[in-house]
Amino acid sequence: MSHPSASVIDHRDPPRTALARVVIAVDLPEPLCRMIEEAEPRAEVVRDHNLYRPRRGPADWAGDPEHARTPEQERAYTAMVDSADILFSLPDVEPAQLARTVRANPRLRWVQAMAAGGGAQLRAAGLDAEELARVAVTTTAGVHGSPLAEFAVFGVMAGAKSLPRLLEQQRAHVWSDRWEMRQIDEMRVLIVGLGGIGAACAEKFSALGAHVLGTTRSGNPVPHVDELVPIDQLARAAADVDALVLTLPGTAATEGLIGDEVLGAVRPGTILVNVGRGSVVDEDALLRALDEERIGFAALDVTAVEPLPSASELWDHPRVLLSPHTAALSSREEERIVRLFIDNLRRFLDEEPLRNVVDTVEFY
Repeated sequence: MSHPSASVIDHRDPPRTALARVVIAVDLPEPLCRMIEEAEPRAEVVRDHNLYRPRRGPADWAGDPEHARTPEQERAYTAMVDSADILFSLPDVEPAQLARTVRANPRLRWVQAMAAGGGAQLRAAGLDAEELARVAVTTTAGVHGSPLAEFAVFGVMAGAKSLPRLLEQQRAHVWSDRWEMRQIDEMRVLIVGLGGIGAACAEKFSALGAHVLGTTRSGNPVPHVDELVPIDQLARAAADVDALVLTLPGTAATEGLIGDEVLGAVRPGTILVNVGRGSVVDEDALLRALDEERIGFAALDVTAVEPLPSASELWDHPRVLLSPHTAALSSREEERIVRLFIDNLRRFLDEEPLRNVVDTVEFY
């Protein structure tokens, strides 16, 4: 049901007020819409829950792809999002719709993307230089750090504790001789990417006693990282660790970064976990490294193409654990994003720098 103050009759040419017009472009639960309203009285929060694609679960921002609006609803939704000074989400989480509304609405100044990797969505929108300069796009970087760091720990532990062998023996009812498992507190873990997710990973692996290494461009120290590695020395560093944890975004600079050079340098049995973007890994090179047992185990929450094509050899590899990009999903995600948005909304209205602004050169 729509909030009484937000019901939509006609969104065309709404009267302009001194309030910043924040349009909720996805089905954000009404209590969280009210949280934004109550936190920032200088903003008018516009929404109509009758116009959104129905959610299928927590943080399902894109909604049911099978849902179709009536022509009247589509016109009302378009008019609503095109009236915004600020958009909470890309319309229907679609880059093409972002491009359309940026061009239709010269007043639009800021869009809050729902993804930590919102840079890829902005790049896909194909905005020109003037449009990129006019409309800031921010991401949810940092919101997903803790759950993804937990999956990273799970993935490294699964490899260290021989999960594939344990499952195989259990299915075959085999009680074998004992063997020595690896211990996290004796491992060197290299985190490739020290943004919000990487920093959260560093904290958790450090707490478990691992020696934590992390790649850097700036050389600035990061809490819980014992050793910084210049990114151009990645292959050298990868040759001297027990596990690689990938947290990088998908950019032109990171595409295929983990390929034959890096995977050819690792020592036998290295564990690989990817909680960043699938495009960072050359999957053919990964399969070669798995077959040659240079990578002893890989836990992947992301793949280069999603859903993973049924013909991919990753599905059936005995030492690969696949997660359908679900490791970050949390019922608390929605509130965390709203709290980040509220902080940025205050910054926007006070003309202070926004957090998590997408770099429009590298789209990160």
